[in-house]
Amino acid sequence: MLLNLLLQAGNAAAGAAKGAQPAPSFFESYGSIIMIIALVAIFYFFMIRPQSKRQKEERQFRESLQKGDKVVTIGGLHGRIREVKNDGTVDVEIAENVKITVELNAIQASRQAQGQK
Repeated sequence: MLLNLLLQAGNAAAGAAKGAQPAPSFFESYGSIIMIIALVAIFYFFMIRPQSKRQKEERQFRESLQKGDKVVTIGGLHGRIREVKNDGTVDVEIAENVKITVELNAIQASRQAQGQK
């Protein structure tokens, strides 16, 4: 970047000695920097921001789970929460008198949220 500016300044000085050459425009001088900044902004608004928003919604959903909520695990098991434990697990009843312990992060969705009641 600095080298390009020095070369342009040298070319302008040499051009002034030979004859008048127009000075480089703003975009010719800083175009690559502007393009890099634009690409970073586009990447942020279309990739990073939506993903962080989705992760925040999932975290809030998992923190709001209560006893009696109908849920679906990542593995596809449908059941009802019987107990939310402090160690990051929940007991899910998948059939009458059949309980499994599942990591809180393995809860994918609530059946009420999917429209199935």
